[in-house]
Amino acid sequence: MKVLSLEQELKSNSYPGRGIVLGRTADKTKAAAAYFIMGRSENSRNRVFVNQGEGIRTQAFDPSKLTDPSLIIYAPVRVLGNKTIVTNGDQTDTIYQGMDKQLTFEQSLRSREFEPDGPNYTPRISGVMHIENGKYNYAMSILKSCNGNPESCVRYTFAYENPLGGEGRFIHTYMHDGDPLPSFEGEPKLVAIPDSIEEMTDLLWNSLNEENKVSLFVRYIDIAIGKYETKIVNKNVK
Repeated sequence: MKVLSLEQELKSNSYPGRGIVLGRTADKTKAAAAYFIMGRSENSRNRVFVNQGEGIRTQAFDPSKLTDPSLIIYAPVRVLGNKTIVTNGDQTDTIYQGMDKQLTFEQSLRSREFEPDGPNYTPRISGVMHIENGKYNYAMSILKSCNGNPESCVRYTFAYENPLGGEGRFIHTYMHDGDPLPSFEGEPKLVAIPDSIEEMTDLLWNSLNEENKVSLFVRYIDIAIGKYETKIVNKNVK
């Protein structure tokens, strides 16, 4: 599989929707995670990321303009011990609660499916990073309608053991802009991961479509000691 450029993947797509990148720096010392959100409607664009414990949550930038919080207000990132969970919806809580009860990542998601936002039926994309005793692995999942038909939910899980340095995987909700929006297809894309969190943050934020981008979260975790650094960028800044 060819290693793709995150910059080119994003600059050539005006609306990938929401996206998750998980991987490892080239020097193999850090686990990398990123999550971004985009929006076409005023309600979707009226958001910011804010810190919540060791994770983050979305929040209305202007509460007076919030019309429907059901699919836009949630905790995209939560930490459970040595696991970091990243998703595009409230299934973050479902995974957290399931894994806290010793269910696997895949088992925890069995109770969920794509979002009920027809005709798009936005896929639920999720990831979990596991760092323990200097070892690192991660998994990603997508739950989507079967070719746009909400009568069937298709579930894919991809697991990456001892990921290679300088490589990551990128999954996003939509193939491109459209009406209805076409769901992501195939396995997560193989992409290059910068060693620097600053470089990763700048690369992603500057490559996202200027009109549609809303917020970005990036975290680099030291695999040896578990210490992490986080960057948050919001288009809406008070």
